[in-house]
Amino acid sequence: MHIGIGLPTGIPRTDGQLALEWALRADQGPFSHVAVVDRIAYDSYDPLVALAAAAGVTRRVRLATTVVIGPIRNAVLLARSAATLHALSGGRLVLGLAVGARTEDYEAVGVPHKARGARFSEQLAALRAAWEERRIGPTQTPARAPELLVGGLSHDAFGRVARYADGYIHGGGPPRAFARAADRARAAWVDAGRPGRPLLWGQAYFALGDVETVEAGFRYMRDYYAFTGPFAEKIAQGLLTTPQAVAQLARGYAEEGCDELALMPAVASLDQVERLAEIVEGQR
Repeated sequence: MHIGIGLPTGIPRTDGQLALEWALRADQGPFSHVAVVDRIAYDSYDPLVALAAAAGVTRRVRLATTVVIGPIRNAVLLARSAATLHALSGGRLVLGLAVGARTEDYEAVGVPHKARGARFSEQLAALRAAWEERRIGPTQTPARAPELLVGGLSHDAFGRVARYADGYIHGGGPPRAFARAADRARAAWVDAGRPGRPLLWGQAYFALGDVETVEAGFRYMRDYYAFTGPFAEKIAQGLLTTPQAVAQLARGYAEEGCDELALMPAVASLDQVERLAEIVEGQR
């Protein structure tokens, strides 16, 4: 299993230069990718723009969205932006998409929250068609389109993985939760008659350091997931706050067949890159 690190672009009040230095350091470390999250009605950076900036200061790591909210975006413009970023980065984009769970993000862009699943399926089909026909975006692109991942836990979500995607991305939780979702993704893949198996990505949040750092991480998690109500506290308690917790979760995901694990920061401090790098190195 490969392990990547998230950029702090989803954390409020993150300085842009810090995010770029973060990406540069990640490229020099043991990480396989850098990842970004997506919110509209929140103090955060646009995910594709952030990855484009990261592409300019990196050479090795892949550039992943974990995830972009698909249905709030025009399919043709998204196909063009993704193809452009993929080309400019030398074929390093991994585009993770999902429907998203927050109604305020839909309201902010004037897109109906209702029927978002149907629109998402149409969007995925349009993305595939645009990339395969090479009628949208730059013509001087890598031979292969961006790897496409789909997230979600509904029956329809796993069906979309099998019909349109290269793999599945899990939204977080302990290894046993990932294992259940991975089994459903594999089953849908087989039912659809797809050869091979889907790529499997996981995700978790971390905050490493002293008590003050950990508490800042908990505050961010509670705020970011406040839309879930009381459940936000349970999500926050899944924050990885010690090297042992990170290592244990990584081993668990690896044992369940995870291909790539994105570890997302809950604190925008550069020392988090070094702290996590040391743990990842120890897992090799």
